Amino acid sequence: MQIIPAIDLIDGKCVRLTEGDYAQKKIYNEDPLEVAKAFEGVGLMRLHLVDLDGAKAGEVVNWKVLEKIANQTALQIDFGGGIKKEATLKTVFDTGASYATIGSLAVNNRMVFEEWIDRFGADVFMLGADVYKEKIAIAGWIEKTNMDVYEFMESYINKGIGQFFCTDIEKDGKLAGPSTALYQKIIKQFPELHLIASGGVSNIEDLKRLRAIGCSGAIVGKAIYENRITLNELASF
Repeated sequence: MQIIPAIDLIDGKCVRLTEGDYAQKKIYNEDPLEVAKAFEGVGLMRLHLVDLDGAKAGEVVNWKVLEKIANQTALQIDFGGGIKKEATLKTVFDTGASYATIGSLAVNNRMVFEEWIDRFGADVFMLGADVYKEKIAIAGWIEKTNMDVYEFMESYINKGIGQFFCTDIEKDGKLAGPSTALYQKIIKQFPELHLIASGGVSNIEDLKRLRAIGCSGAIVGKAIYENRITLNELASF
């Protein structure tokens, strides 16, 4: 199972929210590049970089942070938050992202996203399934939908998307453990899926449980910043 540390950006700074609530924001570092280099320094190879300003605004805001980290580290970056237009998508790749993280667009404008899959290939996308009570949430988790997570995933698996990350909003930022029951249900239904767990990881034991149920990866954020998991523990894991 691959460990993917997360950096969430507001005003170019490394922050974390609780339950996706912008009012529950905590700044952890003024310099995201410093954080990314620390991840790279212990042997981690991936980075989940989220432009929270972009997710809220509907267009990418924190370009310069992506560019800095891409230019000054060898991390494979998946970048998301505000990718709504093809020109923006191209710039995300040109700026150095290995993967584009897509969430709201895949719900609100399916035709456009399917065109992107045809044009760029399914392998360059990491599709976010942000979930509240097994229903998809969009627009930086602000807007809840009536779309079932299993239906959502199946529709895009059929289009070739193989890499999903799934965040249970009720778990996110609380350090209360990941949504293992939900992930087990998803893996049982889609055994070939590359499922990346996201939200709630609080310690190494949580990561062991996610690996045991068959998750292909785990995004870890607040547990690192709150020193619940050390970088050396992640490296050895």
